Amino acid sequence: MNEKRILLAMSGGVDSSACAVMLREQGYEVTGVVMKMSAAHEQTVADAKIAAEQAGIPLVVKDLTARFEQEVIQYFLREYRNGRTPSPCVVCNPRVKFHALIETADELGIPFAATGHYAGLRREEGRTLLTKGEDPARDQSYMLCRLGQDVLSRLVFPLAALPKAEVRAAAERAGLSCAKKPDSQEICFIPDNDYAGYIEARCGACPPGDFISPEGKVCGRHSGIIHYTVGQRKGLGIALGRPVFVKEIDPASNRVYLADAADSMEQEILLSDLSCCWPDSIADGMEAEVKIRSRATPAKAVLQKEGAFWRVRFAEPQRAPARGQVAAVYAGDVVLGGGFIE
Repeated sequence: MNEKRILLAMSGGVDSSACAVMLREQGYEVTGVVMKMSAAHEQTVADAKIAAEQAGIPLVVKDLTARFEQEVIQYFLREYRNGRTPSPCVVCNPRVKFHALIETADELGIPFAATGHYAGLRREEGRTLLTKGEDPARDQSYMLCRLGQDVLSRLVFPLAALPKAEVRAAAERAGLSCAKKPDSQEICFIPDNDYAGYIEARCGACPPGDFISPEGKVCGRHSGIIHYTVGQRKGLGIALGRPVFVKEIDPASNRVYLADAADSMEQEILLSDLSCCWPDSIADGMEAEVKIRSRATPAKAVLQKEGAFWRVRFAEPQRAPARGQVAAVYAGDVVLGGGFIE
């Protein structure tokens, strides 16, 4: 295989499009691939075709709608209706997106694959380490925490050390029409960001139920459990004369339990299905830093194995960990893996 051939995941956005230009300038023979995940991705495919043409690279269109429906959308619907907070991007990456990226590279005989993620890679001692991006404000390593060596060993992240302004400048210099395109802030298959509306359109109306106050009394009616997530403070429509947040969602009783802000902190969490970035990267009794949501700060903790689960005991309590969310485990700037909060 030609070691200077690379397969680039394209979306038509500025990050992946700038990657195409940068990689070509570095002497790579670049082939693009755009992944159609759902009906909402028609525009993504169209934008990727324009970007590939402007960057002067061939483009493969990969239809992953059936796989994405099964692995991501059905998971997303199930988690919300079960009162949990899903992590669709973290689930999609190993099960669909990067699986298909490496699969397509193999089909084309291409040794390496690239994406526009703001994260780093370091090769040492026969393994590939996933690291934080150099710009903390744009670091996307949390979203990749469940990737293993089968994927990481084949990847290149051209944007790892670059600020966004420099990426946009490179796109402008290359004459790419996406240079000023705004970043996407929503889940890719729900472009209007109306999660509850999407779930009800797919699964039917979710019945209203009772809010339960911190004192254990009914204090109002909620609009359906899919409208709320653990830790939520705004948009509850409840006036108790003091700040409260969603502490627990019980789908069996169709109740949403509230708590005072002072009760939002948790000393420990339990993780299921903990995935390691390389074999034994996480060991029983080890000290590490754990990030309980994408925008959280990694917090010092000790991890202990308990049967099929891992107990995470934090040095300092963490605010409102949510069942279903992914917790990513770090050692400094290196990602060790990630599991689901139970």
